[in-house]
Amino acid sequence: MKISRYVVAAIACLPAGWLAYSSLAKVEAAPPVSYTLLDGSVHSTDQLRGRVVLVNFWATSCSVCLHEMPQIVAMHRKHYARGYDTLSVAMSYDPPAYVVNYAQKRGLPFGVAIDNTGVIAKRFGNVAATPTSVLINKRGEIVKRYIGEHDFEALNKLVERLLAEV
Repeated sequence: MKISRYVVAAIACLPAGWLAYSSLAKVEAAPPVSYTLLDGSVHSTDQLRGRVVLVNFWATSCSVCLHEMPQIVAMHRKHYARGYDTLSVAMSYDPPAYVVNYAQKRGLPFGVAIDNTGVIAKRFGNVAATPTSVLINKRGEIVKRYIGEHDFEALNKLVERLLAEV
């Protein structure tokens, strides 16, 4: 009699277990978002397909953001020729003049957008904390989300693996 109860319990749990497994297997596509870079050019995330992309949300008032920016620059320069790109998104509360000044003085080698309406942050999962980054593969799928300072050694290894994918 005990066996039949366990069998019934196991069968009853199958749908819930399957749903949990299938939700883990789902891939989240990067949201289609249009943005304007500091140079005035208009782009969209759809144009980034075929490249591995780090979308980095930051602010000039965020000390951790400013601390990790040189490493983000170095990573961009290291991998760019192999199909890697960086999109730097300044948060809506960041004064545009501060963002422009920071980007120009440091010669940031990647696109910088000011999310003055908050739409980009909203579409990428209601980003509120800085730094927050989203790593996207060549197929336009979100591979990983980072909140706080990156482990750049692990991030570099993941980027290398994603760049090697066909």
